[in-house]
Amino acid sequence: MNSNRITWNTESARRRTMLTLKKYSYLIAVVPLVLPLLMLEAGRATGWLNLFAWGVPLFVFGIIPVLDLILGKDALNPDEEADTPRMNGQLFYRVITIGWVPAYAILLVWSMMVLAAEPFSFIGGLGWVVSIGIIGGLGINVAHEMIHKDDRLETLAGGLLLSLVTYAGFKVEHLRGHHVHVSTPGDASSARYNQSLYHFLPRAYTRNFINAWRLETARLRRKGLAAFHWRNELIWWYGLSALALAGFTLAFGWLGAVFFLGQSFIALNLLEVVNYLEHYGLHRRKLENGRYERTGPEHSWNSNYFLTNVFLFHLQRHSDHHAWAKRRYQILRHHEIAPQLPAGYATMFVLAFIPPLWKKIMNPRVEAYYEGESHQLTLNT
Repeated sequence: MNSNRITWNTESARRRTMLTLKKYSYLIAVVPLVLPLLMLEAGRATGWLNLFAWGVPLFVFGIIPVLDLILGKDALNPDEEADTPRMNGQLFYRVITIGWVPAYAILLVWSMMVLAAEPFSFIGGLGWVVSIGIIGGLGINVAHEMIHKDDRLETLAGGLLLSLVTYAGFKVEHLRGHHVHVSTPGDASSARYNQSLYHFLPRAYTRNFINAWRLETARLRRKGLAAFHWRNELIWWYGLSALALAGFTLAFGWLGAVFFLGQSFIALNLLEVVNYLEHYGLHRRKLENGRYERTGPEHSWNSNYFLTNVFLFHLQRHSDHHAWAKRRYQILRHHEIAPQLPAGYATMFVLAFIPPLWKKIMNPRVEAYYEGESHQLTLNT
């Protein structure tokens, strides 16, 4: 008995130590906010300003995949009784996500000032806009964490962050559309088996934008209000985007408008590409009563590579998120039942842009998942 108790205490202490180390590892998620400054200084120091303007995509999609392989995977789950209540209530985790909002707003203004002042070539300026847009896409992930919560400050912060990349419709459609219809034909953000990224993206843009307005209109009508009532939250969020666009245009002219809209376009594309890889080829089976089975861990692709997980606030533990949408990022769990991606999101993001290679790698995994049910592969195509 004593031996068992010592073993349990030792394992418990080790788990808590690892969770504490992981807690502070989430500070890696703020690195993108300082990357542009580091790249700018490197460009100035070396005279390669236009090359370092592309530093963010090179870091995110070049260096991080390599570090993922070096650092390996992390399947550590918090204990539901001993760890989860404590971790769920710790302010540290919320400060990081909420702090992203003012930090990105400041970064956006500073980045525009840099673009206007530095002698970028056209290619260098394009790289600078792409770099800031990628950080905006990572900001959408932060907003995604916050809009799922009941705390009003977090939901407002999430909406504001989405407004800074002109993608406020995500706040409505993701919660009331995607999470309801995920992995079914009714969800534009769930990629079908054998569907290419280039077929997926334009449909995701249009259907998600239109569906956000439909959902908000339906909500208002249930309250007896008109679609363009002042309580339509999309009007407020898109209004903030319009004000930001006007501010950048007044302060910096046409270049300010191009910068704001350009970084927004890159950010929303980053989000939709991630949507593509998160549910590719997976779907919920239709039951005899005509309804779809309950969303479970098996309806999303997971990846347990440590670095990308802390970099993305555990977004790669997407199965647990869809099964229990309000769980905070620090307590999301790895599920063995969930299908696993062969690499982290950063690597898979690049592969998605090469459809033959993507299908060569991913289609066999989807087919293996539906082994013995080959008819499932064509139900949602």
